Amino acid sequence: MNNTSQKLSVVEKIGYGLGDFAANLIFQTLLTFLAFFYTDVYKIPAGTASAIIFIGGFTGAFFNIIMGVIADRTQTRWGKFRPWILWTALPFGIATVLSFLTPNFGENGKIIYTLLTYFILMIIYSANNLPYVALSGVLTGDMKERNSLSSYRFVAVMIAQFIIQSLLLPLVLILGHGDKAVGFKNTMILFAIIGVICFLITFFTTKERIIPAKNQKSSIKQDFIDLSNNGPWLVMLLVTILVFITLSLKGGMYVFYFKYYLDPVALTGFLNDIGFTTFIDSLNNLLKEIGFGDFQWPKDAPTSAFSLFNAGGIIFMIFGIMFSKSLADSFGKRNIFITFIFLSAISLLVFNFYSKTAIVMVFLTQLIHGFIYGITIPLLWAMIADVADYSEWKNNRRATATVFSAMLFGLKIGISVGGALGAAFLSTYGYVAEEVNQVPAAVEGIKLSVSIYPGFIFIISAILLCFYIIDKKMEIQIEKDLKEGRETKTLWTEIL
Repeated sequence: MNNTSQKLSVVEKIGYGLGDFAANLIFQTLLTFLAFFYTDVYKIPAGTASAIIFIGGFTGAFFNIIMGVIADRTQTRWGKFRPWILWTALPFGIATVLSFLTPNFGENGKIIYTLLTYFILMIIYSANNLPYVALSGVLTGDMKERNSLSSYRFVAVMIAQFIIQSLLLPLVLILGHGDKAVGFKNTMILFAIIGVICFLITFFTTKERIIPAKNQKSSIKQDFIDLSNNGPWLVMLLVTILVFITLSLKGGMYVFYFKYYLDPVALTGFLNDIGFTTFIDSLNNLLKEIGFGDFQWPKDAPTSAFSLFNAGGIIFMIFGIMFSKSLADSFGKRNIFITFIFLSAISLLVFNFYSKTAIVMVFLTQLIHGFIYGITIPLLWAMIADVADYSEWKNNRRATATVFSAMLFGLKIGISVGGALGAAFLSTYGYVAEEVNQVPAAVEGIKLSVSIYPGFIFIISAILLCFYIIDKKMEIQIEKDLKEGRETKTLWTEIL
């Protein structure tokens, strides 16, 4: 295998990270607002929305497996994975815009349209994102550089998450002049343009260095036999599913939590006390003075508080990410992941015990949760790259995309189940879209969906990680053995 320098420049790390920034402008929107868009904007019944998210997501999940097989067998002068980022950039942008249009096709027509556009988006997302994440496994074989790359990547993810969770709803209201349907369309056009540009930057600034030996041969059947015998892969698959069920469930329900559970008077008082209202008034006045009077921050307290809540959590997640690499280098990825995913679960569970007026505690807990969970964010994908190395170390064959495809399969299953669960809970607990006074059962269901349910899923994830055998000692051994093996193969190739 090729053994060129394993060190990555800052430019390459930033360029790679921009690919995840682009993808997460869309991914975070699906995670946080898809159920809201379907039920409250496009007026699709909650139960039907749940089915669409579930069916479309599962279809995309299974396509990840197919895409992994295709990507591992792609041969171009640009490598295996980089060309897919180039080829799918524009289609991804187009599919994104189509998925957030609201054509008036009647009840059945709207259901068919949303199912079709979500299905297409998931297919193109897989064709783009599977090669993208697999690319991280072949940019470098240096474990510390890989940890560093993950940190850069997930700072980009957090920036995208900040934009979506803190600014998307205000942007929708601003760009749509109060019309959410128009606002979503205009906002997603903007994001699609930015995304295409970022994908192109990723393509032009990265280089594949870990290249399978030319004489490596393995069948599709053999690739999946290798996976089935890979214990760490199975653990990470299950953990990935559970983590993204949690993120999709709670992420999609927070907007309802602020709109229907927390007391609007208490939210208004909180925003006044911390000076946020004064700041927004000054911002709106400034926009009027410079000729942007149409671009005014929304006045309702739940929207502002929801944006501020997400912004605070994301900022503290970024702080957590900054500590992730040093902790992983010192104690090993597995041990840090177990510790902090469990602490994240505890921080979620306590949301269940806050009253509707405990706004300060809600925000403080979000900041704590953001920091704790942020430490785990780079570890998930770095550990999956380690699983690909473990597979090569154990089987003397490398199938990077196949390993990552299985993990993205888990991701898609997770966000599909989590999103569908959120919409299903709304339906089960008696939620009625846009109804100001929801029945008590619906309000309780919303609260449980951001606290007890996701908290227990995170605890199960922590327990599963105890069975992940790649500890710090094994990481070092795998890196050493693979490096020696690649140097030997390169030497023999040069001699022959």
